[in-house]
Amino acid sequence: MSDRVVGVVMNGVTGRMGYRQHLVRSVLAINEQGGVTLSDGSRVSLRPLLVGRDLRRIGDVADRHGISDYTTDLDDALADPANTIYFDAQVTQARVAATLKAIALGKHVYTEKPTAETVADAVRLADAAAEAGVKNGVVQDKLFLPGLLKLKRLIDGGFFGRILSVRGEFGYWVFEGDWQPAQRPSWNYRTEDGGGIVLDMFPHWGYVLENLFGRIESVYAHVTTHIPERWDERGQVYKATADDAAYGVFELEGGAVAQINSSWTVRVNRDELVEFQVDGTHGSAVAGLRNCRIQHRGSTPRPIWNPDIPVTESFRDQWQEVPDNVEFENAFKLQWEMFIRHVLEDAPFPHTFAAGARNVRIAELGLRSHAEGRRLPVEAL
Repeated sequence: MSDRVVGVVMNGVTGRMGYRQHLVRSVLAINEQGGVTLSDGSRVSLRPLLVGRDLRRIGDVADRHGISDYTTDLDDALADPANTIYFDAQVTQARVAATLKAIALGKHVYTEKPTAETVADAVRLADAAAEAGVKNGVVQDKLFLPGLLKLKRLIDGGFFGRILSVRGEFGYWVFEGDWQPAQRPSWNYRTEDGGGIVLDMFPHWGYVLENLFGRIESVYAHVTTHIPERWDERGQVYKATADDAAYGVFELEGGAVAQINSSWTVRVNRDELVEFQVDGTHGSAVAGLRNCRIQHRGSTPRPIWNPDIPVTESFRDQWQEVPDNVEFENAFKLQWEMFIRHVLEDAPFPHTFAAGARNVRIAELGLRSHAEGRRLPVEAL
């Protein structure tokens, strides 16, 4: 039994991410465990008020989970003083206006990434939250994944020595929508609707690289639309105006170089949908969503290049699995709990709107780099 209840306005939970990760696996899961435990031992549960554009869809979600409060009227939801937190998982184009409304009414604000489509709007949000004195945060879920937590453990323990490079591979084949339904909504492939893999994924790479390996000093990217025509949810053909693949190079402080490929047009030949290989002077690691494998300098084999004979060894078998050692919880839920503690007792929370704006800057520079055909330095906001 929790000691108090905090009202949370949740906007955009009929979408895949908002529903599954934020409502079901975070907010409702927190309540099922008895709430968030604060430093004094008290517990806080969350009372979600669901907001959406379609009353039937939002009502179906509410009925499915026994939630009594839902509405299509955002202004009315924000006007209730019992609702102290506003969460936004809408399409990116709708996020800025709605979040600014919440800030103006003194709500603490937590949003999906990216916080905005442009750096100017992302900075506008960060400035508005700072001026209003409200707590603010952006989802940076990849940092809380088991694979990357293991990678962070290795970095903090000095396993790599001097880190030389990071190579990331992300993506999978998203069906075009004609002969099989697409796994992503059609707006993802229309620039005019806020779509594009750079805006979707480069903010992720920004916070992953900067939190694990150091500040990004420059960005170079090649961006493309490999599949120019797709079919939407109604089976109607449309022109894909947004990028579906991006190939980026990020120079990091200290001299390390990160190369990350992002694609919705690649068939998976790796253990997980995203993997990062980190190579250092003393060791290497390959980390995915959940797993992490290592090879120390002392156990590194001595491969010899000889194309005239068949390979006689399994290179994958020469790596060692990093043990879990702890039980990992859902990444989104962990960050929700951090944000609740930040709001209620000012616990540390570095993933602010200012951090979100820096990550939007990485996406914007990626698109500019492609358009101008050159490497671009990352300047301070």
